[in-house]
This record gives sequence, structure tokens and C-alpha cells, in this order.
Amino acid sequence: MLIRHILFWFVLMIVAIGNGVLREVTYGRGLSELMAHQISTVTGIVFTGLAVWIFSRAWPLGSAAQAWLTGISWLLLTVGFEFIFGHYFAGHSWESLFQDYNLLAGRVWVVFLVWVAMMPYIFYKTGHTQA
Repeated sequence: MLIRHILFWFVLMIVAIGNGVLREVTYGRGLSELMAHQISTVTGIVFTGLAVWIFSRAWPLGSAAQAWLTGISWLLLTVGFEFIFGHYFAGHSWESLFQDYNLLAGRVWVVFLVWVAMMPYIFYKTGHTQA
């Protein structure tokens, strides 16, 4: 069951890519890059949250430990994908990739990463009934 949850990250990746496409073809055209980044982070949280909520109802995790293991796995996959794909395939510099981690500059990507790590536990706790 845990493998299914970790593999669900690929669905989250598709949701995140769709969120980025939405940003680029709609509101991202009329807003500053920073504002579009911030809005996209919020919509990414909403869209991935909805996907995980649906998934967690169909295939609930068995324990809090499994939830945390899933969340940490998703976090590592997300950061790994961002840096490997972003640098080696999309051609972004390391500096520009690290720029998204600067909260003081208004870059809120870290908030999304915290959400990714915590989502399985949050949905485990909200869907778990105590006996």
C-alpha cells in the first residue's frame, strides 16, 4: 500500500505541471512574474490538496508513520525533480533554481514544499477515526 502512495507522486507531478500551464496561458500573462509565482503556489496547494484528499479517501494510509514516510518521499521526489529537470533539461541555472527558496524576496515555493511533505499526514489525521 505504501508503494502506491509514493507512486501517486507522479499524479501530483502532472497536477503541478497543469498548474504551471494554467499560470502561463492565463493570469501569468498579465501579472508580474513574482505575483504569478505566488498565485501559482496557492493554486498548486489547492489542486494537489484536492488530488490527495480524493486519493486518501480511496486508499487511506495505515498509520501516521506511513503518512510521514509518504510526505517525506514526495518532498524528496519534488525537490529532486525540480533541480534535475530544471537544470539539466530546462537549462535553468543553479542560481535561478535556488532563487525560488528566498522567502525574503517573496518567493513562496518553500510553502508548497512544506505542504507536500505534510499533506499525507494531514489527510491521514482528518480521515482517521479514533476507536
